[in-house]
Amino acid sequence: MIVENTQTQMRKGILEYCILSIIAKGEIYASDIISELKKARLLVVEGTLYPLLTRLKNNGLLAYNWVESTSGPPRKYYVLSEEGKNVLEQLDITWQELSFAVQTAIGDRKN
Repeated sequence: MIVENTQTQMRKGILEYCILSIIAKGEIYASDIISELKKARLLVVEGTLYPLLTRLKNNGLLAYNWVESTSGPPRKYYVLSEEGKNVLEQLDITWQELSFAVQTAIGDRKN
């Protein structure tokens, strides 16, 4: 049980950074964000993603545009705001520092 809890916390801790990074590539629809996360083996359901997108938007990190769809109702496409771009730059630095720290700490472990 401890392993699963730790794994869950590790994934939750990096999820926001991954979502911002995906959106930074260009305007994107929520289901496409989920697809990108699945490709990276970060399995996220809509019930997790939508509240996170709403929180990021409410914090000023995201904006969205409504785009008409030929196969149904209009779709909401997300983009990074200027503040979101600034935050992502800071998170990039933090990730590099954390990645270095973890790699240094675990070193060349042998089982």
